[in-house]
Amino acid sequence: MPLDKNLFQLPPNKLLAALPASDYQRLVPHLKLVSLPLRQILYQAGEPITHVYFPDKSVVSIVTTMEDGSTAEVGIVSNEGMVGIPVILGDNTTTTTAFVQIAGAGMQMDADILRAEFNRGGAIQTLLLHYVQAVYSELAQGVGCNRLHILEERLARWLLTVSDRLESEDFPLTQEFISQMLGVRRSGVTVAASTLSRAGMISYQRGHISILNREDLEATSCECYRVIQKEFARLLGFLPSNRAGKIF
Repeated sequence: MPLDKNLFQLPPNKLLAALPASDYQRLVPHLKLVSLPLRQILYQAGEPITHVYFPDKSVVSIVTTMEDGSTAEVGIVSNEGMVGIPVILGDNTTTTTAFVQIAGAGMQMDADILRAEFNRGGAIQTLLLHYVQAVYSELAQGVGCNRLHILEERLARWLLTVSDRLESEDFPLTQEFISQMLGVRRSGVTVAASTLSRAGMISYQRGHISILNREDLEATSCECYRVIQKEFARLLGFLPSNRAGKIF
């Protein structure tokens, strides 16, 4: 994909945009704008991570896969973050797989170069470590959420998260895919989605979801959504969404 020089003046990825201008400009020669098509695998469990990605209008799922082939989403990355965290933590493999859940674009960077930049210290290292802490908080909150909260609350939280990362109230998602990401049966997703639909919060047609009443959907979601929003704002100085300033 041809390089758009305007992206380097105001990068659409919020993590990159949070860097001081001088640090970001040092990364510019090593960043490549790439397409991220649906279902593309960015790294496989147990295999070396050769590149990291800073998504724009795309969503990447981080999933864990069991011996029987069943999967569950353990993380989600879009324009608020980076795909390939193990690279800056002293290793280049992990037990999870990253693949594109919603197609779009992103900035690709050689893993070795990012590691070298991280090891220089300074603003890049501080920002990425804060991002790692924010992701850790999101993962920890997700574990408690999956254990303690009902499916309708979890589905509302997940739909709000996807909406925030895409900065859109409309996006393509099938119930089968949602069931895989939430680690539940498709029948459970059907019931939960129907509950939200009957209440006028969402509409669902042929693999396309629209959020109709965001305020009610936020009220239906468990507190985990707000906890994660506030933690991103505290650690990184921005919300993982386009709802500037709204964290309560």
